[in-house]
Amino acid sequence: MESISDNEMGTETKTTDKNRRILNVPGLRITHQRASILEIIRQGKGHLDADEVYRRARERQPRLSLSTVYRTMQTLKKLGLIEEVHFDEEHHHYEMKPSTEHHHLVCLGCGRVVEFNYPLARLIKRHVTEAKGFEITGSEVRMTGYCPTCRQERK
Repeated sequence: MESISDNEMGTETKTTDKNRRILNVPGLRITHQRASILEIIRQGKGHLDADEVYRRARERQPRLSLSTVYRTMQTLKKLGLIEEVHFDEEHHHYEMKPSTEHHHLVCLGCGRVVEFNYPLARLIKRHVTEAKGFEITGSEVRMTGYCPTCRQERK
């Protein structure tokens, strides 16, 4: 059996406490499953699909069901804690709600996703709002192409 150091245990407790504070919303029960799933997405540092969240969650809680993962992710999305992003037609990916707007480059060869920031979306939002009187609450820019590795392999 693997032992956990006091330092690791303290870090895990602090993280769980932080997740519980975030999930402390009137009318919402704070469950270990919700806190755990939020932490998995936070630690994922990227874009996890529901199957990957489920796989990682089952390592911690073997009795957890896939439907619980889906319901929890929808709840976290409604609370504005995570975002659902679409890189292809087949399935959705999830990431922590970023503090600043960012966009995605998606490789058509290997599926790699690279995040980037660029002021273009900010400029478009300002000009469209002025020109059309439309209140824009968010934007999503996804560009597809080939990463350097896949470009090299295509030659």
